[in-house]
Amino acid sequence: MCVSSLRTSSGRTIKISLGCVSESQFRDVLGKIHAEIERRQHYILKSAERAATIKEIYTPLHQHVYYLQESFLAPEFLQLVKYCTSTDATMEGLMNLIQTEAAPRVFRFPVFRKEFCKDFIEELEHFEQSDAPKGRPNTMNNYGILLNELGFDETFITPLREVYLHPLTALLYSDYGGSCLDSHKAFVVKYAMREDLDLSYHYDNAEVTLNVSLGKDFTEGNLFFGDMRQVPLSETECVEVEHHVTEGLLHRGQHMHGALPISSGTRWNLIIWMRASRERNKLCPMCGKRPTLVESGGFSDGFTMDPDDTSSTFSCSLT
Repeated sequence: MCVSSLRTSSGRTIKISLGCVSESQFRDVLGKIHAEIERRQHYILKSAERAATIKEIYTPLHQHVYYLQESFLAPEFLQLVKYCTSTDATMEGLMNLIQTEAAPRVFRFPVFRKEFCKDFIEELEHFEQSDAPKGRPNTMNNYGILLNELGFDETFITPLREVYLHPLTALLYSDYGGSCLDSHKAFVVKYAMREDLDLSYHYDNAEVTLNVSLGKDFTEGNLFFGDMRQVPLSETECVEVEHHVTEGLLHRGQHMHGALPISSGTRWNLIIWMRASRERNKLCPMCGKRPTLVESGGFSDGFTMDPDDTSSTFSCSLT
């Protein structure tokens, strides 16, 4: 692979692979692309089959964590939501309450209480150790869980997005669809020794992303943020951001970022890719073109044929 480097504000050098330098590397990458195309063509059916099997054979350890309760949420987060839903809420006022990072338009705040994070991880580990089928969370992470297949979407993630996150995103990211987020993809990713240690530089299939550190005990593994994906690597300097347990980092989906390696322990993160069909219907955030839509199921990739009708969902056939 051809390798380039990024430097962070702390002086750390991050190596980034840019392409193939040999025929064998090219064939290897091409094989992975064909396998990914095949996976995506059958994804909706396979995901539905896994969800049905999980519902039939899996017995949860902590049933209560599947139903969002305000008692799960950090008081600081509830204070932010209360302010953002008030009639006199302004961006300036919110900036006095929320913690900003050196990376532009990246915001930090506690999301959950520690007690919930403990129970949630115990539930995830219980499922991980079960015989129930498991789908890979995305194309980059090898270890994790798709939360819609486990049954978290309707009773946990959707109300979290609609009731609690929407007031914040509407103020913080109105120019990126933050006021009209109408779907999501939610999953957890796991980093551990002898498994995934880090995550390469990338952008998300989302208008706005929430990344919450759930635990457990780990060292290092800072996140790093560059610029928006349209900015060349040669013009980019990255900023490292510490990620503390219970805290969420909120950022634009097209903001390039990655995760540095953990050096010990196990780390679980909750990722919610929040999507606005009014934005992505005009321009696919992944291929950068006007989407060619194919009918799909669930929230799919967040596209709709009619911006006022979100009951039918679509994917972009170009991605």
